[in-house]
Amino acid sequence: MYELRKYQEAAADRVEADLARNRRSLLVLATGLGKTVVGGEVIRRHLEQTPEARVLVVAHIKELVEQLEKALWRHLDKSVSTQVLTGEVKPQSFEGVTVATVDSVLGLVRTGWRPSLIMIDETHHVGETGMFAKLLDMCSGAMQFGVTATPWRGDKFDITARFGQPSYTMGIAQGMAAGYLAKVEYRMYVDNLDWDFVRHISEHGYSVKELNRALFLPQRDEEIVDQFREAWREILDPRAIVFCQTIEHAERMANLLAGADQSWRRAAFLHSGLPRQQRQVLLNAFRLGRVPIITCVDVFNEGVDVPDVNLIAFLRVTHSRRIFVQQLGRGLRLREGKAHLKVLDFVTDVRRVAAGLDLKRSLAAIRGGDVEELDLPLGGGARISFSDETAGSLLDYWIQDAADLETAADEVRLQFPTAVGLN
Repeated sequence: MYELRKYQEAAADRVEADLARNRRSLLVLATGLGKTVVGGEVIRRHLEQTPEARVLVVAHIKELVEQLEKALWRHLDKSVSTQVLTGEVKPQSFEGVTVATVDSVLGLVRTGWRPSLIMIDETHHVGETGMFAKLLDMCSGAMQFGVTATPWRGDKFDITARFGQPSYTMGIAQGMAAGYLAKVEYRMYVDNLDWDFVRHISEHGYSVKELNRALFLPQRDEEIVDQFREAWREILDPRAIVFCQTIEHAERMANLLAGADQSWRRAAFLHSGLPRQQRQVLLNAFRLGRVPIITCVDVFNEGVDVPDVNLIAFLRVTHSRRIFVQQLGRGLRLREGKAHLKVLDFVTDVRRVAAGLDLKRSLAAIRGGDVEELDLPLGGGARISFSDETAGSLLDYWIQDAADLETAADEVRLQFPTAVGLN
């Protein structure tokens, strides 16, 4: 049997207890802490108690379905059958554990088939309506639990309305502090602030969109490459992901990087426009170290595990807390010889600054440190700093006064305190 960490054992106990009590449960674990491990343990216990039970594990894309089935094998007895159900694969039997895409399993459920236990992977995809909601409603007699690293949705639907309050939660800051996630050296580049605008910012109520357009000056890709090279040289056996603004930007950055340094000559772009087989070949080459850098937009958000990643660069604007946490999580997995994850964030959205500061404060609160010092080592070795500490202090001062800025919409109008000391 797979040996669980203590917190994973505790999480499985709580999920199991809530399923017995309420027939619903929600597990929130940061990427790298083992959501599937805990889910597999819950399923193992269920089948141990009821060997003839039918279990359904559901994901939104077939790539995740294939990964999930393989991940569950280490938890289940060899006598338990497992099968994958997608638009392309239809098994003969649905006994034991069926791992399926949501659209495919809806067809099966409509024929009258019912499981006794359902696990929804990446539960943030469950909305108030839609295919997941329909599936769960049709299988209302089954025990249902969801697992996710990012419980927030863009449409403001609260998934706890479906699954209840989380049975167990461990976020990035807790995982780092406990030594289960890689330490982070996170650097926010705020050198591109318009200081003339800063001096007068408090005289008007700007929307988030207007604020970003006026506050952050465009940064040249060539300048970013110079900063990237400096970080690259500080890392032993570097492996990097660069998140870009668009598919075209990802292709341009890959070509720029490949021509900028001999060690980057195999840098490649990866995006949804490439055939699936080509994406898989590139990912395998990246895992093996043959491709040192991959530029992308959002291909790495979910379901792709590359523990060797130790350098991430954010070149894109994203104001989604969920996407930020997913992308940061790509580099948080531990591996032997990996000292830490280095993050370069070329900030162009004040909400990203808020997200970074929130993580910084969380780490400091766990460690009991003084959050006023921008360069304070946090969370037992994690560090979040600004390229310009004056700008960092000022942004910190503003953001503490702007409630819920991290998840504010583009049109929300903000009023910041007076920019003192900037004469």
